[in-house]
Amino acid sequence: MSDPTATNTSGTPGKPTAAGLPVWRMGLAGGLVGILCCVGPTVLALVGVVSAGTAFAWATNLYDNYAWWFRLGGLAVLALLVWVALRRRDQCSVAGVRRWRWRLLAVLAVAVGTYVALYALTTWLGTFA
Repeated sequence: MSDPTATNTSGTPGKPTAAGLPVWRMGLAGGLVGILCCVGPTVLALVGVVSAGTAFAWATNLYDNYAWWFRLGGLAVLALLVWVALRRRDQCSVAGVRRWRWRLLAVLAVAVGTYVALYALTTWLGTFA
């Protein structure tokens, strides 16, 4: 429940607004879903559920055949999280996107950075399989 006596950033009474978009959380979630084809089997191997060779075979199969589906899923998760975040702030419009454009670009940069870093990590771990 919100406090009716709270003020928002403009100083008027009403619903308090948050300081900014959760850039890191949204970017990490989108990047992780985008590379889940490789991260999933890697985590299973590191935990000990499957062998490294099996994880390598699964990751190779998933990456070769379904990589674009995972990447599109990551973009869909990213778009959904951005939409929900903007909707909660009553900024789900062209003006709202313009207002948050630098943070939205930061979300995209974090997602791409997460994807690249996890791709590099899983590729490096694949050399030991």
